[in-house]
Amino acid sequence: MKSLRNAFSNKALDRRTLLRGLGATLALPFLDSMVPAIAATTQAASKAPVRMAFCYVPNGIIPKDWLPTTTGRGFEFTPTLKPLEAYREDMLVLSNLAQINGRALGDGAGDHARAGATWLTGAHPKKTEGADIHAGISADQVAARLHEKETQFGSLELGLEEPYLAGGCDSGYSCAYTNTLSWRGPTTPNPVEISPRAIFERLFGDGETTDPAARLKRMAQDRSVLDFVRGDASRLATGLGARDKSKLDEYLEAIRDIERRIQKAEQQSATIKMPVMERPVGIPESFEEHAKIMADLMVIAFQTDMTRVITFMMAREGSNRSYREIGISDGHHSVTHHQNDPEKIAKTQKINEHHVKSFAYLVKRMKETQDGDASLLDRTLLLYGSSIREGNVHDHHDLPLVLVGGKAIGIKGGRHIRYKEETPMNNLLITMLDKSGVAVEKLGDANGKVDQLSEV
Repeated sequence: MKSLRNAFSNKALDRRTLLRGLGATLALPFLDSMVPAIAATTQAASKAPVRMAFCYVPNGIIPKDWLPTTTGRGFEFTPTLKPLEAYREDMLVLSNLAQINGRALGDGAGDHARAGATWLTGAHPKKTEGADIHAGISADQVAARLHEKETQFGSLELGLEEPYLAGGCDSGYSCAYTNTLSWRGPTTPNPVEISPRAIFERLFGDGETTDPAARLKRMAQDRSVLDFVRGDASRLATGLGARDKSKLDEYLEAIRDIERRIQKAEQQSATIKMPVMERPVGIPESFEEHAKIMADLMVIAFQTDMTRVITFMMAREGSNRSYREIGISDGHHSVTHHQNDPEKIAKTQKINEHHVKSFAYLVKRMKETQDGDASLLDRTLLLYGSSIREGNVHDHHDLPLVLVGGKAIGIKGGRHIRYKEETPMNNLLITMLDKSGVAVEKLGDANGKVDQLSEV
C-alpha cells in the first residue's frame, strides 16, 4: 500500500494508494486515473479482480413459494423471489443441487448443524460437542488462500446473530457447526463478526499500529474518520479529473453515511436496558437495518479491494429469531416446523421473502457501484441460499440457491437451470472458484463441474 506522497507513477494513480490520518487509513475505490498504472503492470496484475460472496439463510424455505415452475428464460417469479425480479438478467435460479453429507448418514438428529457445516464444505461433520470438531475446508477459504497474498484481508466473515463456537447447539453437535459457514481447515472454524463498528474499525483503522489509543481518542471526540484523512483527500482531488472527483465524493459520502448509522445505533443501544453480553455496542435494533449496514460495508470492502471473499450469515442455522418488524413474533425455527398448518406456512414464507428483500438491497448496491468499466456486481459471484430445502422435514436435496452477478466473466443470467437430481452443490462451488481464477480439482464431495452458467 502506498501513501499519497508516492501514489503517482507514470502520471497515473497507483491502485494501492491510501489516504492516511491519525489512527485511520482509507483505501480508494477504482478510479479512471488508475488505468494507465494498471496497464503498465504484468498481465496477471492488470486483470480485474473477481470477488465472491456467500450469503446464507437458515431453516430452509417453503418450496412452492420459492422454485419457479418452468426452466430456462421467461420463468415467473415466485412470491419469495419477487424482490429480485428487477435483477432478472443478473441472476440464475439453480435447482436440484444437494449437500448429501448434510444427511444423517447414521448419526441421527442434528440436521441444522450439518446444514451449516456442509454448505460451503460438502464434508460430513463429526458429531461432537467437544473440542474435537471436524468438517472440511470451505470454498471461501480455498479462494482466500490465493487472495490473501493480494489483499489486506484474505476474507471477511460477517453475520447478524451473535455466534457461539463452544458447547452444543443441535442434538449433540457443537455450536461451531451452526454458527459459521467458513472453515479455514477441517478443525478450524472462522467466527463471524456481527458488529458494524468492529468491521468499520477493521477496514478503516490504521493497519500500521496495534495500539487502539488513536482510534479510541477519535471516537471519544465524536469525530469522523474522514476528518483525519481530509488533508490527503483534498490533495488527491486536485490531481483528478471531473469523473474521478465525483467518484471520490460519492465514496467518501458513503463512508460518512455508514458512520452516521453506526453512531445512531450506538446511541440507541445506550438507551436500552439489557444484559451486558446480550448485544455488542452499535448493533441496529431491526434485522433490516442491520442487514443494510452490513451490505454497505461489504460493498466498500469489495470496492476498495480490501478483500475479495466474504461470507455473510443472515442468521445462524437453527435460528429462532422473531421478525417483529414484519409482524411475526413467533420464532423462525418454530414456524418452519409447520406440520402443514397454513398459518405457520404463511409466516415462514413471509420470513423467507424478508430475507430475500434484504439480499436484494445488497444486489442493488453492488449493481449501482461502478468498478472500472463494469459494475461491482458484474465482477462478483454472489451466491444466496440455504443447506436445507424444507424446514419441516430437514431435507438436503434440491437446495434453494440463486447465483447473481458475474457478467464480466461470462455468466449469463435470466434463467432457471435445473440440474440432474442429486448433483453435488460442491460441483457449483468448484465451478465458481474456477471462474474466479482459483483452480481446484477437489472440494468435499464434488465429482465434477456444473455446466450452463455461461450458456443460453
